[in-house]
Amino acid sequence: MNRILILFAHPRFEKSRVNRALLRDIETIPAVTLNDLYELYPDFNIDAEREKTLLAEHQVIVWQHPFYMYSAPALLKQWLDIVLEYGWAHGRKGNILKDKLVFNVLTSGGSRDSYSATGYNCFTIGEFLLPFNQTANLCKMIYLPPFAVQGTYRLTEEDLKGHAWLYRVLLERLAQGNCPVESLRTFPFLNDWLLRETEGCLS
Repeated sequence: MNRILILFAHPRFEKSRVNRALLRDIETIPAVTLNDLYELYPDFNIDAEREKTLLAEHQVIVWQHPFYMYSAPALLKQWLDIVLEYGWAHGRKGNILKDKLVFNVLTSGGSRDSYSATGYNCFTIGEFLLPFNQTANLCKMIYLPPFAVQGTYRLTEEDLKGHAWLYRVLLERLAQGNCPVESLRTFPFLNDWLLRETEGCLS
């Protein structure tokens, strides 16, 4: 059984109907640990040793956040800078995170079509996430495509239930080690793989 650490960074969680829906039931999955960074560190004074202990204890790491100004909220960047130290997470002797799985879970107001070379935002979500991808590479982790919920302003309650169900399926499969990593990495989004795998299950 893989243990999953969700590093959740949302400065206005109380106003986020999408992230509330995604997180509503996942703590009932025994393998999941939810680490709410803004709740723990409102002053940005991150306890690096606590965070390192959590990282070492989990096999799958999730960076979950809203897509703010083409990146993540500031506290997640602070977490990356403070916790992933040279000699521990990377560098010649930094092998603690080697071969752990990691990926972004993000929500965006913009639709999927708006994130393309010809769309409003000019670049794909994958291109905007390259700093996270390279951070994972630096730390010898295995970076997976993102799980993304997009066009959030237009989602119905039924849409939200569908996304939350897919997210739960993803976490359960990762916990069970029931995800073909090399196959997953051929998709632009984990959602695409999940929809193919669960075709016919959504009502």
